[in-house]
Amino acid sequence: MAINASIATVGLVKFDGTGNFGLWQRRVKDLLVQQGLVKALYGKTKRPEKMTDDEWEELDMKAVSTIWLLLADEVMYDVMEENSTTGIWLNLEKRYMSKSLTNKLHLKQKLYGLKMTEGADLRQHINTFKQIISDMLRIDIKFEDEDKAMMLLTSLPASYEHLVTTLLYGKETLELEEVSGALLDHYQRKHKDSAESSGERLVVKGYQDRGRKKDKDDKSARGRSKSKSKAVKCFKCQKKGHMKRDCPEWNKGKEESSTSVNVVADSESDGDMLSVSSSTDGLNNSWLLDFACSFHVTPHRNWFDTYKSINCGSVRMGNDAACTIIGMGTIKIKMSDGVVRTLEEVRHIPDMRKNLISLGTLDSKGYSYKSENGIMKVSKGAMVVMTGQKISSNVYKLLGNTILGGVAVVAESEDDDTLLWHMRLGHISERGMRELHKRNLLTGIKSCKLDFCKYCIMGKQCRVRFKTATHKTKGILDYVHSDIWGPVRTPSKGGTQYFMSFIDDYSRKAWVYFLKNKSEAFAKFKIWKAEVENQTGRKIKCLRTDNGTEYRDGDFLKFCEEYGIKRHFTVRKTPQQNGVAERLNRTITETARCLRLNAELPKIFWAEAVDMACYIINRSPRVALDGKVAEEVWTGQEVDYSFMRIFGCPAYVHISGEDRSKLDPKSKKCIFLGFKKGVKGYKLWDPIAQKVVISRDVVFDEKSMTKAFKEEKSQAAESSNNIGRSTVQVELDELESQSNEEPHSNDQEQDSTRSDRPKRNKRPPVRYGFEDLVSYALLTSSEDPSTFQEAIESSEKDKWMEAMVEENESLSKNKTWELTELPKGKKPIGCKWVFKKKEAVSEKEGERFKARLVAKGYSQRHGIDYDEVFSPVVRHTSIKAVLALVADQDMELEQLDVKTAFLHGNLEEEIFMEQPEGFKQPGTENLVCRLKKSLYGLKQSPRQWYKRLKSLLHKEFEMKDLGAAKKILGMEIRRDREARKLLSGSQCPKNEEEIENMSKVPYASAVGCLMYAMVCTRPDLAHAVSTVSRYMANPGREHWNAVKWISRYLKGTAEHGILFSRQPGTNSVVGYVDADYAGEVDDRRSTTGYVFTLSGGPICWKSTLQSIVAMSTTEAEYMAVAEAAKEALWLKGLVKEFGLNQGGVQMHCDSQSAIYLAKNQVYHARTKHIDVRFHKIRELIVTGDIVLEKVHTSKNAADMLIKPVTTAKFKHCLDLVNVSSL
Repeated sequence: MAINASIATVGLVKFDGTGNFGLWQRRVKDLLVQQGLVKALYGKTKRPEKMTDDEWEELDMKAVSTIWLLLADEVMYDVMEENSTTGIWLNLEKRYMSKSLTNKLHLKQKLYGLKMTEGADLRQHINTFKQIISDMLRIDIKFEDEDKAMMLLTSLPASYEHLVTTLLYGKETLELEEVSGALLDHYQRKHKDSAESSGERLVVKGYQDRGRKKDKDDKSARGRSKSKSKAVKCFKCQKKGHMKRDCPEWNKGKEESSTSVNVVADSESDGDMLSVSSSTDGLNNSWLLDFACSFHVTPHRNWFDTYKSINCGSVRMGNDAACTIIGMGTIKIKMSDGVVRTLEEVRHIPDMRKNLISLGTLDSKGYSYKSENGIMKVSKGAMVVMTGQKISSNVYKLLGNTILGGVAVVAESEDDDTLLWHMRLGHISERGMRELHKRNLLTGIKSCKLDFCKYCIMGKQCRVRFKTATHKTKGILDYVHSDIWGPVRTPSKGGTQYFMSFIDDYSRKAWVYFLKNKSEAFAKFKIWKAEVENQTGRKIKCLRTDNGTEYRDGDFLKFCEEYGIKRHFTVRKTPQQNGVAERLNRTITETARCLRLNAELPKIFWAEAVDMACYIINRSPRVALDGKVAEEVWTGQEVDYSFMRIFGCPAYVHISGEDRSKLDPKSKKCIFLGFKKGVKGYKLWDPIAQKVVISRDVVFDEKSMTKAFKEEKSQAAESSNNIGRSTVQVELDELESQSNEEPHSNDQEQDSTRSDRPKRNKRPPVRYGFEDLVSYALLTSSEDPSTFQEAIESSEKDKWMEAMVEENESLSKNKTWELTELPKGKKPIGCKWVFKKKEAVSEKEGERFKARLVAKGYSQRHGIDYDEVFSPVVRHTSIKAVLALVADQDMELEQLDVKTAFLHGNLEEEIFMEQPEGFKQPGTENLVCRLKKSLYGLKQSPRQWYKRLKSLLHKEFEMKDLGAAKKILGMEIRRDREARKLLSGSQCPKNEEEIENMSKVPYASAVGCLMYAMVCTRPDLAHAVSTVSRYMANPGREHWNAVKWISRYLKGTAEHGILFSRQPGTNSVVGYVDADYAGEVDDRRSTTGYVFTLSGGPICWKSTLQSIVAMSTTEAEYMAVAEAAKEALWLKGLVKEFGLNQGGVQMHCDSQSAIYLAKNQVYHARTKHIDVRFHKIRELIVTGDIVLEKVHTSKNAADMLIKPVTTAKFKHCLDLVNVSSL
């Protein structure tokens, strides 16, 4: 009896041969353990030594009896011959746990064929799966844990597809317990919501007398049959004759309300209800078309487009909980046909679980509805306005999507938390903050109203935008947009100059990858493709890009063709057709600019700012998604904002005990730079160690950022009150899109009005990256302040202020102006501070900070503010001749700088100028400066300076000795006194890629910058630059490719320059001249080329087309010699002024016939058609000024100036004129 009682208590069922034997066997064994009989299973050989035979016999009999009682008759017959516990146990295992192939096949078929049906119990399905795995393990069939997890996921129905995608997202390995636990958690949450919503009922709360009798004799009468009422039983007092809501005990003490709310349409009985059953689970974000409800209801506050708070009563749920109506408004819904319609007078009841559209309300407004074949259509006349689909008995779901409203949640309150979240979210817009606030995702915020933010203006101000139509797609990765942004003049910490962006059209999820060169685009695309396809289980179907060569690469196109990816390209010079990607790049760069400016980080951190900007944009509401967040659409999970911090804010990182001593601080101050992908930690910059730190033990000081912002804002307001209303001047940052056109699609455009922001000074748009090219020659620095405000706010403000004070004192000392009132009819010109860091020109002097006050001369008017502007300018030939003379004579080369040179020129015109910014004298703010001396920026300043210098060269000026000459006009001078060499090398471009993209950099500017290098110290570029300069008006792709080839050559020969040295026979001018007959393919003109050397190095060279068409090779060579002779005559006079003994200038020509023609006038019949001006060479030869000699073509250095030559010949020509790597 004791054994039977134990069996009954456990509740074991008898094994009939069809159930799970392994599970039954385990439970029987546990039962034997509880009964103290488990030793019988191990056999008589393992019985305890102290146990007698009788005791063992009794133990075994009890165990056998327990097993017999747990076997069905048909199974018991099979093992009747067994008399011991061990025999029965082994017999059963042999029959039902055989390791035969048949049993293994049976279990594998059972496992692989296991499929869960829609709506089935997930818990039971997982248990069944694990039972099969357990049975297979007992017969030595084993699987890896990841394989078991994969098989479980593949056995789920289609409704779990999105959950499976989420579980696989970002994972490298899977575990069965992890997967099953996640599935069960999801299932329990789903059924918990279902259980809570299954009993929801909307019933009448009796606030209005609808003709019913209400007196002490009849508490609630509505014409109901009394006999029927008597049969009703109250669930409150358990008495018959009334219902619970009419129970005196229930209504005892409750006040009657005069408020009238018609919640439910009239029905025949008070028991009529609107019941939302469990069949509508998962429809919390959908609308249900309801027959009984007399007004529209929703619990979602953020759905309202217009809203007002009201108090008009309440409704009661099925669990007797009263739900209050707190507001009413309108909601916009995009119907299945794409038309947006407005639902009016919608009640807001937060405690409701469903969204209900009242068909009764629609009927009262003239709408009709009809259901057929599971589809309900709501019409007005012949037009269908709503369509619903039947999902269960008498329940229809509206086919359409709600458009989230734009109404602010609360009135303006405290600004601190609003500003904090505004900075955390990368200076997000008010609209985006409202969307997140409505969903209760931003903790602590009470107001979405933002005050003026200068970083938003400096980072985002633009022209009036165009509204664009979105590309309609049905799923993620169906349509992807991509674009490349860059180059940026300041490389990132990792050396990158570009970023490549991808954006999924459906979810608007964005990615950025950083590139050093555009050629890396294909490799980055393959990495991104593998990542997103593996995470989602979907394939990329179509890729839209611009027409850049990096996207049309042969390998790129072939790869897309292999994987079935369609390619859509834009038309040339039409970035509007790739508007989604272009707009994304603009949004990223604007956000990154705001982040970096607010954090006051140098431009080298632009990549970190871009990465953080993309992270924030993915977690911000998007207009294209009707206010939804891209990350939520992509992953299907709600975004957590609790870990967001302000980019660039101070962060204190914990130092582990191993890295510090006992008395050292326990933390160090760093700067927050964002998040490390794949790591649960923060990415920070350690300014002391100059390295990136990843840590999770961080304390942030965000309040210091908001406090500094408010203090700065307060100071700006105070300053504004003192000086009156001023304009905000914004200088463009490096993070500027290279294209100035507003991206938009080809669809219908609508103008939008500009928001009220303080106006700024108008500036012409920066259409091209011209400064990128000029920097090659002029060595401009990208870190110099561009405005007075930027200088005084920089970290080097003291040095800049010192430089401005020095400049201002120099202006005062020279009495450059006097303050006076502006005469009537006169208009003052403006002025501007220009800042520049200059490199040291000597070892004894470090980097110099220069500030120059310049007049805005572009506003001067000819004949009023100036007349003559001509002034002489030194030729580069003269400079190189001086350097050659210094090398030959071993002279000292010194360099002097006239301080504020232009200030010494006296003005002849009357010019008035505004006072310089930052140096207005108190009490004289309304006065202007009447200029007495010339000033930088005035059109006549160079001429006035030259006139003064001409008369008083060194007498009155304060000169500054700069020591040995190092640089002049962009040319670097290197000297080796022991070797008696003077070296000169130009500042050539260091990075070819900055002038690569033709669509963003003008052809003429690129050629002009190459020409500067050629004129200074690179005669090897003369022919190439001369050729590409012929097509300035209308360059083509081949012309631009030629410019890029020249740039590539410069990159490889950046250290090339001219070598001047003292050698016998080199202290006089020697020339080489040559011509290429009819080499120009367009009009068959010939090319003239010559080069003159002094002290072994070239000082003058030229490669140009002849002005007329030559009729023979002799004529072409003759005209080339005549052209070179004019330059030789000028050079002879120059070196003579230097004191050199220069006889006739030797000129070498490889055309014997041209030499004869120049020396002998007998050939009159062949030369009478030649222009008289070319015969000047004959006179110069007769006078001895020119000595024309024959040279072999292989030794003619001018050969490289007239035509393309082989590499060997080109290097030989350079060796002849001493142009080599220094």
